[in-house]
Amino acid sequence: MPTSAPPSNRFERRRAETRGALVRAARQILAEAGDTSVSIQVIAERADVGFGSFYNHFDSKTELFEAAVQDALEEFGQTFDEHLAGIDDPAELVATSFRLSARMAESHPELMQVLRRRGLGHIHSDNGLARRARRDVEVGMASGRFTAVDPTVALSALGGTLLSLVELRFARPDVDGDDAAVNLAEMVLRMLGVPPDDAHEVARRPLPDLA
Repeated sequence: MPTSAPPSNRFERRRAETRGALVRAARQILAEAGDTSVSIQVIAERADVGFGSFYNHFDSKTELFEAAVQDALEEFGQTFDEHLAGIDDPAELVATSFRLSARMAESHPELMQVLRRRGLGHIHSDNGLARRARRDVEVGMASGRFTAVDPTVALSALGGTLLSLVELRFARPDVDGDDAAVNLAEMVLRMLGVPPDDAHEVARRPLPDLA
């Protein structure tokens, strides 16, 4: 779960713990089946909190599930921040993001199932991975590493391709996920204007350890 400054007193800590428990329960439900029609009572029981506590934090299930998706996407982005620190080449950042995402289907299955089920509606979000991806694309264009195009269009292409890769990892577990991610990363780099030989090499650079 994304980290934040700890609450300053016992009441605020308990309130934060209850809200966190509800968000975790909603994330689990989204990851397992994506069924947002479950009752608030079921959510509260999953979170191990009182039914009445729900409305102290959320006005509706829709608000809770949206918070759960945002929480998952921010965790996704923070995970990448941690593992991509020190990489300055925008092309390598994009390629490594694709390849790590394929591996996270096994290392972070709940998180990736939430992305799989709800990520499409957040490709252009101001938070989570989308904000970071747009930053990397804009840096790549400003530096001449990528062809100058509309960053919003580029983000649509990157997000759609990434979600397709995530779907492939879950829908076709027989397919070599690492190999598929490398090939997709190379294709995306070429789409962004990286020369073919360069794209081939960058997409195969050593990966940081997800452990």
